[in-house]
Amino acid sequence: MKYAGRLAAVAVAGALSLAACGTDNNNPSGSTTSASAAAPAADNGLSGSINAAGSSAQANAITEWTKNFTAANPGVTLNYQPSGSGAGVQAFIQGTVAFAGSDSALKDDEPAQADARCKTGKAINIPMVTGPIAVVYNLPGVDGLQLSPKTLVGIFNSKITKWDDPAIKAENPDAQLPSTPIQAVHRSDESGTSDNFTKFLKATGDWPYEPAKAWPAEAGGQGAKGSDQIAASVKDSEGAISYVELSYAENSSLQKAKIANGSGEFVELTPESAAKTVETAEIKGTGNDLALSIDYATKTPGAYPIVLVTYEITCEKGLPADQQKIVKSFLTYTASDEGQAVLKELGYAPLSGDLLTKVRTAVEAIS
Repeated sequence: MKYAGRLAAVAVAGALSLAACGTDNNNPSGSTTSASAAAPAADNGLSGSINAAGSSAQANAITEWTKNFTAANPGVTLNYQPSGSGAGVQAFIQGTVAFAGSDSALKDDEPAQADARCKTGKAINIPMVTGPIAVVYNLPGVDGLQLSPKTLVGIFNSKITKWDDPAIKAENPDAQLPSTPIQAVHRSDESGTSDNFTKFLKATGDWPYEPAKAWPAEAGGQGAKGSDQIAASVKDSEGAISYVELSYAENSSLQKAKIANGSGEFVELTPESAAKTVETAEIKGTGNDLALSIDYATKTPGAYPIVLVTYEITCEKGLPADQQKIVKSFLTYTASDEGQAVLKELGYAPLSGDLLTKVRTAVEAIS
């Protein structure tokens, strides 16, 4: 289905700040998406500037989308700061950005605060990118590592501290596991990636702490800020293990573990295996608020269970008119066939089916 209406493009004012990206080449495959396949139609009548901030998990997607907009329409400026989901949501609530990128939907007291910022409308969560979370590790000579949720809990709660621990051996009977100490690395900043990863651990592996954007200090481990630093820490430290979005894992050529889903099947992470889990997600929001509930214990054959859905959080109604026009045009493009098509090459899983249809309906309602 082609998207309807005229689309505005977003040009970068100066250099787009993407400090959270691990490389200047944000396409893990090293290729570039052709403008003919992904660029929106020009809308020369739209001009202005907006700021956005939040999830570093979606930064590679924002970069590619912005590049396509820039090539087609140099009249509009979008500055996206990948400051982390928590910081992005707070910036939106404070009114300093037109939309926030977040790896978790608004929760606790955030919806009321965001609605107050929107004044004449309500804030809505619009899923835009499926970002599979890879469990990455640095263990030379050990490929295809298999880990269950229970074993992951032991590792990230500092209970399993050596790579030749019996629990890891039992799940990898043919691997030559060394006695190397395990260095479990987690996000030191508030992160939707941590929120989703700990939701998975809580739902499937008896994680003893409440899921949260902030890593529980009691669990121990070593902290690193942002997805790029997580990837760098694992790459530079033999014996390290962490969790990071697939695009960063591929950019840094990191080893990725196979993870057991609810049926006990160890599944390799691919965009297709992650998409199978998102397809079973339940919409828990109402109206055009499309907050999702992920079944981390999915038993769907071939489904990789650790996924996050990156949302764009904005006002359904209530943005200043100049911001509203740009936000709506930008999100119309990102939700289009063309916009979603670029994601797979970047290490994400495109939206599809009924969910994508509902996303487009939500974007169309922005006014």
